[in-house]
Amino acid sequence: MDTLATIPSPTFDLEHSSLEDLEDLKENLQDEFIKEALESGMDLREFSQKIERQLADVENNSIEDYIKESQNIAALHGQISCCDDILKNMEQMLRTFQADLGSISHEILSLQHQSVAMNIRLKNRQAIRGELSQFIDDIVVPESMIKHILETPVTEKEFLESLQMLDHKICFVRDQAFQEARACRDVQDVLDKLRIKALAKVREYLLQRVFSFRKPMTNYQIPQNAMLKNKFFYKFLAMHSPEVAMEVCSEYVGTLSRIYYSYFKSYVSRLMKLQFEVVADKDDLMGHEDTAKRSIFSGKPSLRNRSTVFTLGDRAAVLTTDLEAPILVPHAAARTDVKYTFESLFRSMQFALMDNACREYLFITEFFVGSNPMDIFGNVMGRTLNMFQKHVETYVQDCFDSIALFLSIHLILRYQHMMQKRGIPALERYWESLLAVLWPRFEHVLQLNIQSIHDCDPQRLGSIDLRPHYITRRYAEFSAAIHEINSTQPSERVVRGLAALHAEVENCVLRMAAEFPGRKEQLVFLLNNYDMMLGVLQERTKGAEDSREAESLKELLSARTQEYVEEALAPHFGGLITFVRDGEKMVERGQMEQLRREDKKVAPIIRGFNSSWKKSIEDINQEILRSFSNFKNGTNILQVGLTQLIQYYHRFQKLLSQPPLKSNPARTELLNIHHLMVEAKKYKTSF
Repeated sequence: MDTLATIPSPTFDLEHSSLEDLEDLKENLQDEFIKEALESGMDLREFSQKIERQLADVENNSIEDYIKESQNIAALHGQISCCDDILKNMEQMLRTFQADLGSISHEILSLQHQSVAMNIRLKNRQAIRGELSQFIDDIVVPESMIKHILETPVTEKEFLESLQMLDHKICFVRDQAFQEARACRDVQDVLDKLRIKALAKVREYLLQRVFSFRKPMTNYQIPQNAMLKNKFFYKFLAMHSPEVAMEVCSEYVGTLSRIYYSYFKSYVSRLMKLQFEVVADKDDLMGHEDTAKRSIFSGKPSLRNRSTVFTLGDRAAVLTTDLEAPILVPHAAARTDVKYTFESLFRSMQFALMDNACREYLFITEFFVGSNPMDIFGNVMGRTLNMFQKHVETYVQDCFDSIALFLSIHLILRYQHMMQKRGIPALERYWESLLAVLWPRFEHVLQLNIQSIHDCDPQRLGSIDLRPHYITRRYAEFSAAIHEINSTQPSERVVRGLAALHAEVENCVLRMAAEFPGRKEQLVFLLNNYDMMLGVLQERTKGAEDSREAESLKELLSARTQEYVEEALAPHFGGLITFVRDGEKMVERGQMEQLRREDKKVAPIIRGFNSSWKKSIEDINQEILRSFSNFKNGTNILQVGLTQLIQYYHRFQKLLSQPPLKSNPARTELLNIHHLMVEAKKYKTSF
């Protein structure tokens, strides 16, 4: 390394070397051969000369090799030159092809633009062609249409189709005329003539259909159905000749108005002949005396169906099973000699009216398109509805059958609801007008019944016995009937009226009971009447069981039962009862000395009770059976009395256990209370 350090570098000047020279020097120093030479201490100049000699040998060898391969190199050069020419030609061809491709691309873009433009022109032409074709189809008047309009009967299908086509063409030409389409002038005259001809044929046909209603015994529903099949006829008239349409409508309204009025007037007149000959009048009020009317000529009582005045019976069927039953046919019913109540006749009238009114309203709505159906319906049915309303007003002003009035009210409410469900408002005002007539009359008749009971004088009613009175039975039947009808659609005004009636009946019963001299007879009369009224209310309708009237009767029945029991026990066990009441008061007041003085009464009471208690109970039982017409009510009263007797006897035994009476030797003779209970069970019913 010291030798190398002393060897100067002949070609490298550190001071004047550049950065690149330094980098080359650094790379050379990294060479393997240089590293090996430096590490072995070899002289670099000798090493350099050696390397040069080796390079010269290699160069000479390479030249020899080139000389040997000169022919191949020359051939290779020729091939390379040939390849260069071929590549040059290919380059020229590719440049020409590239230029051709550019030209083709421009042509494709041009064709694409032309295709888009042609497509747009095609669509426009197709659209114009479709509209033009439709325009031509709409405006051209075909020979077949002209032939059918002029020659084909209006009832044929071809005429209807041609009429619809004519309607379309007239409307189309009318619209195009505003757009100044010249083609319209060519067909306007033809269309006008066809329109006039079609209007004449349609008018004649519709008027013939309307006139066919006027034939006697005609079922007007048949021509109506025929008109509905050709309902476009009226629409055509309304569109192209309102005057003719108005003429047809007026003829229809006038004809049907007379037909309905004549039919229903005759029907109502003949139907009312089926009513009971004798109906309720002002003498058939609840508080009036029950005396049979006598005929002026025969002197015999006139027969009447009096059970229908205050009793519902099967009359409520008009609201249930008979609500939508077939109407009564007067001539068929007359052959059977069957008579009907007013509500049955009223149901048949209103159901027939409702059925025809619904059908008529639907026909008017469907056929007279573009008109106000309510106005036309009012013109068609107006006279008939007024006739019905006047008939009801005339009948109702002299009607005293409150049940018939109330049933008629509920019939209207049900029919009104039925029409509301069908979506037909045609008779809404008519129903309201009838209700405005029936409700005040029903309330007036109800008030007359209330007033008749208020004015009732028991002394004018003749002999009054202990059994339920006919006035209370009338009330019970009537109240149960109204409650049953009112339960389906409750009305507070009816509930208030029944409450006022019930209050007057209670007062009337008390006035009639006051006619009996003894309190026990009064109580028997009250109990019989209260029990009968409550029983009818509970039996006839479930809705009346929880009514205020029923609750009031239950309270009155319970209170009077307790009072009667005391009256029934007093003749047989009065000494014991009095002793118990007085003794309990003394104990309550602490008057033991006074109670001690009552000791002498104990033995006679005990011995008297022991000797007669069974017979006394039997006597009470027989008395109750004779007094009360309702066996169940009498048995219940007897059980209450026996229960009260057992309680008195128990209280008597408890009183004898007090210190002042405890030492009484008669206590050993006391009857075992279980004997009383066993005996009481013998009188207990099994129902």
